[in-house]
Amino acid sequence: MNKVLFNYLLKLGDDSFIMGQRLSAWCGKGPYLEEDIALTNIALDHWGQSHHFYQYASRLSENASSVDDLAFLRYEHEYLNAHWVELPNQDYAQTILKTYIFSLYQKLLYQALSDSEDEELAAIAHKALKEVKYHYLHASSWMKIFAQGTDESRDRINLAIENIWEYTQGLFATVEGESKLESLKITPPMEVVYRDFLAATQKDFSNFELDYPQDSFMQPKSRTGEHTEYFGYILCELQYMQRAYPGCTW
Repeated sequence: MNKVLFNYLLKLGDDSFIMGQRLSAWCGKGPYLEEDIALTNIALDHWGQSHHFYQYASRLSENASSVDDLAFLRYEHEYLNAHWVELPNQDYAQTILKTYIFSLYQKLLYQALSDSEDEELAAIAHKALKEVKYHYLHASSWMKIFAQGTDESRDRINLAIENIWEYTQGLFATVEGESKLESLKITPPMEVVYRDFLAATQKDFSNFELDYPQDSFMQPKSRTGEHTEYFGYILCELQYMQRAYPGCTW
């Protein structure tokens, strides 16, 4: 059971870790100062969440892996994050769409995990939930600005939806053995969380005055160790310091 929980914690930690890395690329490049600071703070929140998940996972590790080992020194196929967080920032519209979808996913998941039978996991989720509620509010406001702003802003958010919507379901993919955790009421059934996600996005899109995506195709193989073409470049950046200065700590 420890191995299953270990992989589940990596799944959550990897999501936040890679999403934080992606968003950090906007530091100093945001459309204006307040938004630059807001998005950078969201990135820092994600790194803080990943640290808590990695700390817990470290104690369950069969190889006595440290937090830094888990964060920086695994091979590509050992990372269990969803494809969604790997996708490029592209323009600001796509970044906001990525942030909106990810924050809603986390909000629904952490709400459920706050009632987990695993007290430590519940505590981490409860703390993180306060942060992701803000992320969701912030990103939702920007989704509405893009949708109801100018013709160009609406075109950009629609293009972002067209380009990457097919990766959304991958956020709800499970790791091997996760059903055991569900049966013990440690984690929620992801099909239920996904159903809630669809209902919430449909309601939000109506509020944004955006057409809801109708294409049912979704990209497979999220959380299997198979990654998009972008992931290797992310790891090159993340792992450089550990490779260049072995033993440095987070």
